[in-house]
Amino acid sequence: MSTDWLIKNAELVNEGRRFHADVRVRHGRIETIGEGLDTRPGEQTIDASGLWLLPGMIDDQVHFREPGLTHKADIAHESRACAAGGITSFMEMPNTRPPALDRDSLEAKYSRAAETSAVNYAFYLGASNDNLEAIRALDPKAAPGIKVFMGASTGNMLVDNPQTLDGIFREAPTPIITHCEDTPMIDALHAKAREKYGQDIPAREHPLIRSREACIKSTRLAISLAQKHGTRLHVLHISTADELALFQPGPITGKRITAETCVHFLHFDDADYERLGFLIKCNPAIKTAADRQAITKAVAESRIDVLATDHAPHLLEEKALKYDQAPSGLPLVQYALQAALQRVHEGTLTLERVVEAVCHAPALLFNVRERGFLREGYAADLVLVDPRKPHTVRREEVLSKCGWSPFEGYTFDSSIAATFVNGQRVWDGTRIDDSVRGQRLTFDR
Repeated sequence: MSTDWLIKNAELVNEGRRFHADVRVRHGRIETIGEGLDTRPGEQTIDASGLWLLPGMIDDQVHFREPGLTHKADIAHESRACAAGGITSFMEMPNTRPPALDRDSLEAKYSRAAETSAVNYAFYLGASNDNLEAIRALDPKAAPGIKVFMGASTGNMLVDNPQTLDGIFREAPTPIITHCEDTPMIDALHAKAREKYGQDIPAREHPLIRSREACIKSTRLAISLAQKHGTRLHVLHISTADELALFQPGPITGKRITAETCVHFLHFDDADYERLGFLIKCNPAIKTAADRQAITKAVAESRIDVLATDHAPHLLEEKALKYDQAPSGLPLVQYALQAALQRVHEGTLTLERVVEAVCHAPALLFNVRERGFLREGYAADLVLVDPRKPHTVRREEVLSKCGWSPFEGYTFDSSIAATFVNGQRVWDGTRIDDSVRGQRLTFDR
């Protein structure tokens, strides 16, 4: 397996700059960035003329369903979908079966990923109403953060005890990552919808049930706890314009409270429920076009720091059920970077800002060691993008185990030409190299 490459004539996008250069990769790391580099014996050369060379995307929020729900997703399938989409590292959520609520369950997931993951990986420790001791005992280098569901979730992972919440924010040895929705508000609105529609609640009601008020109330609570204890807080999947004023614009460096949104909140809005129905049912819900526009602007001004996926696959037959049974979540990793770059093509985000939001910011936020940038000495996690080759999404090309995508039939203006993980080309624009395995992410803490 070659990890020695010379990528010539690419347009590099890195740390706010766009410039043409050659990149030499040796032993899985970026050795040299310069002009006019000559090929050495044993190197493979790629002429990247007309292509963008980006750091690999670091997705800070995925659900790969392993263990316990592997009929719909697993690390092997979803990591390959990542590779085809230019995602070279993922951070996976703890609400599996069993949930990752202690050291042993966390390490079991790392062991499984070492066997099967095609890209780099890390796993969050989950919080519950009764695992504060495990949170206190967490080695800060063992996980990117602690995930707190401050809204409805799987099993024992809804943290709704005020004393427990306060203790988690006080004791956490890593950043706290929150899902913010107020469950009592959602339950009351859900009951009203059932009174009106019975079992046939339409998809368009979802953003009204998972309301903007439920989002902002919970987000305010998380921020107040973080401010009280000086906690490093990262609020996930912002879905409303209402929440944006709670966050500060500007560079992520020095911020104690940061925000993330997801590619589907920049791409879809509530008009799409008519066409896609429960295929785009997710929590928090996709809301209005005005929310989509405001969130996109917030990404542009770095008020929202990170752009990720919340990749959460379900089977089509599950999505075909009625509202109360149809699960929430979308498979997104394979087309996430293309969806983000589509905002560049339409003129609402700059290419430099997209790279900052999907590569640099998550690396800085989580103190990821030597990844997320095009720098000499850093791991060669690289993506070549063809900005002039349109790509229409087809169901038969989907690599996620669930076998479908909400983007089916949509034509992106760019394509992923190649993905490198630790210097190994795992995606060549057409197929996955199944021999490639990623590495466990490490954290400078």
